[in-house]
Amino acid sequence: MGKEYTEIDGQVQAWMERQHMFFVATAPLATDGLINCSPKGLDTLRVLGPNELCYVDIGGSGIETVAHLKENSRIVIMMCAFDGPPKIFRFYGKGTAIEPHEVEFAELLANFPQQPAARNIICVHVERIIDSCGYGVPLFDFRQDRDSLANYYGSKSDEEISDYRALRNNKSLDGLPGLDSDESA
Repeated sequence: MGKEYTEIDGQVQAWMERQHMFFVATAPLATDGLINCSPKGLDTLRVLGPNELCYVDIGGSGIETVAHLKENSRIVIMMCAFDGPPKIFRFYGKGTAIEPHEVEFAELLANFPQQPAARNIICVHVERIIDSCGYGVPLFDFRQDRDSLANYYGSKSDEEISDYRALRNNKSLDGLPGLDSDESA
């Protein structure tokens, strides 16, 4: 078993800032519901305090994380060292999806470089932090972030993005509520 931390201290935060990728996992309450694990990157994660994380949720084809958080708020963020010394950190907590129409959205978004089509900011109150060895994680060399999302959303109008989200992001694969279609742009 790894070491348990009570907060994200300066050393843990410095390690986090060197990573290029993280994973987000959530699950519905239903025992037959689909567990979701999503890879993230693109400089979208920030530490806001010793027990507070947030990341920009850039639009995609699914809305599982948001739907699960609306239902039960459980979330874990995992980061692995793909270069340098092996290490894994898991940040367990309660999450909230802040949508663009909410007051806090603009203030939180100011913590990030400009992101195309940010549909939410996921805020996590971290309740438990555990590290592990990471010996089984392979070594990878980071080349660059992909520009696919920026190119895709850069070619769409606000109306096209809103229509896409109304179609694809209004409910999860399990039928849980996702984005409100009238507030999804």
